[in-house]
Amino acid sequence: MAGSEAAWQAANMGLNVTLHEMRPHVGTFAHQTGFLGEMVCSNSFRSDDDEQNAVGLLHWEMRQAGGLIMQAADLHKLPAGGALAVDRDPFAQYVTQQLHNHPNITVETGEVTDLPHDGQWIIATGPLTSGALAKAIAAKTGAEALAFFDAIAPIVYFDSIDMSQAWMQSRYDKGETEEERTAYLNCPMDKAQYEAFIDALLAADKTEFHEGETAGYFDGCLPIEVMAERGRETLRFGPMKPVGLTNPHAPEDRPHAVVQLRRDNKLGTLYNIVGFQTKMKYGAQTDVFKMIPGLENASFARLGGIHRNTFLNAPTLLDNQMRLRTQPNLRFAGQITGVEGYVESAAMGLLAGRMAAAQIMGAPLDPPPNTTAMGALITHITGGAEAKTFQPMNVNFGLFPPVEGLKGGRRGRKDRYRAYTDRAKQDWQSWLHG
Repeated sequence: MAGSEAAWQAANMGLNVTLHEMRPHVGTFAHQTGFLGEMVCSNSFRSDDDEQNAVGLLHWEMRQAGGLIMQAADLHKLPAGGALAVDRDPFAQYVTQQLHNHPNITVETGEVTDLPHDGQWIIATGPLTSGALAKAIAAKTGAEALAFFDAIAPIVYFDSIDMSQAWMQSRYDKGETEEERTAYLNCPMDKAQYEAFIDALLAADKTEFHEGETAGYFDGCLPIEVMAERGRETLRFGPMKPVGLTNPHAPEDRPHAVVQLRRDNKLGTLYNIVGFQTKMKYGAQTDVFKMIPGLENASFARLGGIHRNTFLNAPTLLDNQMRLRTQPNLRFAGQITGVEGYVESAAMGLLAGRMAAAQIMGAPLDPPPNTTAMGALITHITGGAEAKTFQPMNVNFGLFPPVEGLKGGRRGRKDRYRAYTDRAKQDWQSWLHG
């Protein structure tokens, strides 16, 4: 996504751009197609609230900048309550078509295995950088790239779900339309079912890593087994929390836990299990997940899995233009820079594309102010974070400088977040059109 967005932004500024994509000639563990901008994990861009949520603000900033990724998401969105979820295949097909049809963009397929020495380049290879290029990056930076393990959740065929046990409802009936208020499919568990599920989860066969693979996990995408190992109640306060829901099959009984599934395509034939990233082996997954009420006879379009992601120690290696300090003709963008999430990755591509184009055109562009969502992210990864403990980061209001005169505390949070977003929108428009 970062590379797609970078190419789009630079091309729209008038430059001729060559976009290199190794797929479908060289695949990865997680990708299923050769489409540009393919979503390999969740199909959600998370909250679309641009007044109370930092990622919603990031959506807003990207829309204001004519972002291709947000354009594609808005055209292919699915009901998801207050979140922005997309129909993943048509989304990626649209991104691919727009880039191929752009008069200033040439798409070349084939693997790039080394770092180019001439010209201006943006390396936006994501967390699944090919082995050869990853080795070249490590050799050039003089230090091994940091790494963490990332997991993906399974996808279930809707027609295999028992709707006499499950029901459709968004938490707290959130949404402006009936479709949004029924965007999630819910499977309830009583206490005995939950305890048996946790026992099976903890005992299941898991993927074993190769010797020397000691990377940790990103907290925003923990496998459910890792969460369960942290305490038997952890899942009940995470993806299986039973709040804001009423089971129409038994309205007087409050579920002890609830498994939610979210529509994964526009047809409504596929649903992914929300928050159920897993490192269980395939056979164990089907056994454990079929313990969920309503999924006893489930058929899976895709089982979950885990893969090793790599990212740079950006605060040490990159300048505030996202250029490699030791070779400034190379910019990095996307998840390889140490941001986490589809939107954050695409946003760094947006900035890299604009900055590269501006430099080539002889009018270098300063980074956006850290009072904006994009500015807060780029500030964090290129110097704001502590290099020794650097880990992937989602956008959040903790990265923003405080708004003067506002008090803290939970009761003041709504006003504080609105103050952050009001300030950010004004500063983003000034940067964008300055």
